[in-house]
Amino acid sequence: MIAPPDRTPLPRAFFDRPVLEVAPDLLGRVLVRTTPDGPIALRLTEVEAYDGPNDPGSHAYRGPTARNAVMFGPPGHVYVYFTYGMWHCMNLVCGPEGRASGVLLRAGEVVEGAELARKRRVSARNDKELAKGPARLATALEVDRALDGTDACASGETPLRMLAGTPVPSDQVRNGPRTGVAGEGGDGELHPWRFWVANDPTVSPYRAHVPRRRRS
Repeated sequence: MIAPPDRTPLPRAFFDRPVLEVAPDLLGRVLVRTTPDGPIALRLTEVEAYDGPNDPGSHAYRGPTARNAVMFGPPGHVYVYFTYGMWHCMNLVCGPEGRASGVLLRAGEVVEGAELARKRRVSARNDKELAKGPARLATALEVDRALDGTDACASGETPLRMLAGTPVPSDQVRNGPRTGVAGEGGDGELHPWRFWVANDPTVSPYRAHVPRRRRS
């Protein structure tokens, strides 16, 4: 008999660790998004680690800005950024305050509230695609910059919360190059920091970085 996912909230101490420990340990954990229409729960199946000042692929590599300020705050908070003028992506801050490391949530399986996620992801061909990729994940959960700085470890009512779920056994965890990251930060030999659940259909396909064309 398979035990149901653990609904215990993850404590702040879970996130107050090196990002390369936290990232694979997030696989199988459950993120709950509370909305006025009801909750949406997502089992995480793919993440990427970003190690702040030691990582040229990180938004925090060159220090704090108005955009990335949350990354320099306490662990367990949500960092949301806007990209390509169209999409939001969400991260969970890790490590000690001031260290600015975080985990990008890349993909997951909607395990509760799929009918709400479908309303936000009308182009998804099936439920496996509802949160297959970081922008799709944020869209399915209705996450935008208004939720930047949310404490995912707070007690009481909170729009985003991480639950213990069912951790993925280490022999089912895979890792490799991060998706779409340019330069040294995208080097899979130096930074094989994307982690995913082996053979899970909700994991997004790997794509190398493609430089954006300049308009003539």
